[in-house]
Amino acid sequence: MRSARTPGSRALAAVVLASALLAGCAQPTGPADPRGGPAERSARSAKNPTHTQQPYRRWGLTAPLPAPPSPPARRTPHPAGDRLPVVHRVPTRDRVVFLSYDDGAEKDPRFVDMVRELRLPVSMFLTDSVVGPGYGHFARLRSVGASIQNHTLHHAALRGLPYAGQRAEICGQQNKLRARFGIRPRLFRPPYGTYDATTLRAAAHCGVTAVVLWRAAMEGDGGLTYAGGPARLRAGDIVSVPSGEPAGLSLRERTTRLLREIQQRGLTVGRLEDYL
Repeated sequence: MRSARTPGSRALAAVVLASALLAGCAQPTGPADPRGGPAERSARSAKNPTHTQQPYRRWGLTAPLPAPPSPPARRTPHPAGDRLPVVHRVPTRDRVVFLSYDDGAEKDPRFVDMVRELRLPVSMFLTDSVVGPGYGHFARLRSVGASIQNHTLHHAALRGLPYAGQRAEICGQQNKLRARFGIRPRLFRPPYGTYDATTLRAAAHCGVTAVVLWRAAMEGDGGLTYAGGPARLRAGDIVSVPSGEPAGLSLRERTTRLLREIQQRGLTVGRLEDYL
């Protein structure tokens, strides 16, 4: 004869059965992964594929740029009076070259990212009539380490112009850049690389301390041409990279090609203003 269950025993059995069912359905617990599960991490990676990618690879390089050496204790000495130095390359034993960009026609926001992520100490020689309303772009470049320098108001060929005209072109851009950025540049590049004694006198009176030309220039197709000396990059070279090419490679693409060539020569990029 089976014993009858009391209401209390039946309630207890129901509780035990429910507990067993819940235990069977529960998932194992452990410390939470702050990165989320694999699916969540994969979704984030798809949204931001460069999150874990090295910056140099993102910009087309196979290795990071070596850090430049410490700046020299003394800059290149300047002649006294109105005789400004005219510099094509810097006399230095440091394994550095210097990147300078002319005019200011190209205003690609990704070039700002490139300068920031690669920590490129570039020098931007700006012409007011070319930059137009785009000074905000160069303010962003300056905020990530680029320097701002003078390339005249209207990109006029200065050689042969009277003193008043040359001074207006140079001092006028000094004033524009001071109004925009609160600085008076020390370096000046004459348009087309042409100048005369009047240019040097006018530039000195406008507060310029050196006239900067170049030994190497990059063309729109990424090729380099050289103004004297060996046809290869060497320590101390100043490289001119014009902007606003109507055809050919973008400023970012030309810069990548230039950086590859710099690395192949066992060089890195220095800050021109540290040496002049």
